[in-house]
Amino acid sequence: MFASGWNQTVPTEEAGSMAALLLLPLLLLLPLLLLLKLPLWPQLRWLPADLAFALRALRCKRALRARALAAAAADPESPEGGCSLAWRLAELARQRPAHTFLIHGSRRFSYSEAERESNRAARAFLRALGWDGGPGGSDSGAGSAGEGERAAPGAGDAAAGSGAGLTGGNGAARGGGAAALLAPGATVALLLPAGPDFLWLWFGLAKAGLRTAFVPTALRRGPLLHCLRSCGARALVLAPEFLESLEPDLPALRGMGLHLWAAGPGTHPAGISDLMAEVSAEVDGPVPGYLSSPQSITDTCLYIFTSGTTGLPKAARISHLKILQCQGFYQLCGVHQEDVIYLALPLYHMSGSLLGVVGCLGIGATVVLKSKFSAGQFWEDCQQHRVTVFQYIGELCRYLVNQPLVLETYGLTEGNVATINYTGQQGAVGRASWLYKLIFPFSLIRYDVTIGEPIRDPRGHCVATSPGEPGLLVAPVSQQSPFLGYAGGPELAQGKLLKDVFRPGDVFFNTGDLLVCDDQGFLRFHDRTGDTFRWKGENVATTEVAEVFEALDFLQEVNVYGVTVPGHEGRAGMAALVLRPPHSLDLMQLYTHVSENLPPYARPRFLRLQESLATTETFKQQKVRMAEEGFDPSTLSDPLYVLDQAAGAYLPLTPTRYSALLAGDLRI
Repeated sequence: MFASGWNQTVPTEEAGSMAALLLLPLLLLLPLLLLLKLPLWPQLRWLPADLAFALRALRCKRALRARALAAAAADPESPEGGCSLAWRLAELARQRPAHTFLIHGSRRFSYSEAERESNRAARAFLRALGWDGGPGGSDSGAGSAGEGERAAPGAGDAAAGSGAGLTGGNGAARGGGAAALLAPGATVALLLPAGPDFLWLWFGLAKAGLRTAFVPTALRRGPLLHCLRSCGARALVLAPEFLESLEPDLPALRGMGLHLWAAGPGTHPAGISDLMAEVSAEVDGPVPGYLSSPQSITDTCLYIFTSGTTGLPKAARISHLKILQCQGFYQLCGVHQEDVIYLALPLYHMSGSLLGVVGCLGIGATVVLKSKFSAGQFWEDCQQHRVTVFQYIGELCRYLVNQPLVLETYGLTEGNVATINYTGQQGAVGRASWLYKLIFPFSLIRYDVTIGEPIRDPRGHCVATSPGEPGLLVAPVSQQSPFLGYAGGPELAQGKLLKDVFRPGDVFFNTGDLLVCDDQGFLRFHDRTGDTFRWKGENVATTEVAEVFEALDFLQEVNVYGVTVPGHEGRAGMAALVLRPPHSLDLMQLYTHVSENLPPYARPRFLRLQESLATTETFKQQKVRMAEEGFDPSTLSDPLYVLDQAAGAYLPLTPTRYSALLAGDLRI
């Protein structure tokens, strides 16, 4: 399992030897280059930093490989013989039991407490699987029921399945005789805010050998149902505070056959039980590792939803390999186990869960978890908890950007490439040094934004960009850096793989992002390609927004795109609308419809009413020119409207409101 995978994919010693061989000629030539002042100097001046990071990356890979081999050799009955997340937590509970893992508000949890809480959650989910204790399960420490443990929950929508120590859909759960609610390997979706319960349930699902799906908390109605269907969820755990807004969706959720749990007490609708009450009734002894150990390190263990480049959110498949790789994130950033990490990101994001939490587990550090970012509380929290590392995305840093020690990184949920600004160069997200690309290969290729395709030469091959030229970031697909795609049909991954990029038969992952590499090798983010833009730290798919607008009978055509707004990060949504004769624009109905069917970040901030929509030469909607024209009422003759958050309505974008917007006095 782990051993064979890592033997095939991590040639650490070979990479180190290759780096040394390539470095030696440059070191010998360095004095001559300095004397001649050749143009290579802008690159070579960063050679010490490149070499230091390359050595750190090689050490990180070697450490992760050693962990994986140790897990493969562990006793299957031991908690350290399970999946990468389960054995790492068990290892830390043994190595650093009293060290603080999590701080949330006034509550603190050590690594041993995190292990015990997740064991309780694992046992509750194993009961839903009809677990009978498994081979050798008579000892409670090895995963048996043990004295004081209760019977399995009542019958539900059982799914067929089998596994070691599991009864499957129609078998009797030990001690209760009830049918299992879940099948082995089933997917359980979490619709929860960031907090301790999110972590214990996630870790517990991993230990029980179940797949977890992180559902964005803002999703409701159609997008929510789509996400649950796409990942094949068999159960949904939701926060009690979301029940009111989810009430219209409950019939559809039940119609999908989902088992519904609430993560806390309260007056719940019929058929929704309190999962945390079930968890608290379990003992906290470890569960056997074989319950979660995957057949292959590339097996899917988690789904994280990403907009990709078009359409509704896609369920990106996260493998056990990626979980293991993310354990090395903070080590690559130079963070140590005595550091304190401040995390105010949603845990349904890769940045929050995989990089923030799993990265913290990788070095055994402490994470201060905030359910929501507050600029007013930030410095007080940092001082109180002695925070040394702050991880952020999007606008969070705009309020704090004047402070030192900012380390930018770039990555994607489903991607096979990442960059790190290990030199601290202002504004960069990484460096395209030959040493970095030796370990983490990628390229920038020329891209035609008007047709949405890479530019190819007469031989049909892509063309690398020159310094200062925006290019599409692509990375070769290999055993070391696979692309697993999305849950559902293969058509969802259409366009994510490029073939014959530099030579016949090669395959590269298409990030969908344009970056610029300067003459010193520093990378800077330029823009997104395709029909997406980023707003409020979230990716917005224009086709998804357009489909919601097109459901209104008074609209004939819709063109959705992103526009830059002074004082704001990313791009705000703007929709160009054409009315269907003889209808008029109903702003109240439009606002109500948009609010009910789109999450807050995806709702267009601006509307532009037109008689017809412009198209490109290939009859695609014109987005680039429309985005450049923006929303200035002094330069556009079309009627314009702005979403006033305080008023809760779309209002005419008058010169006065436009001035208020530029001054930061209009909340959009």
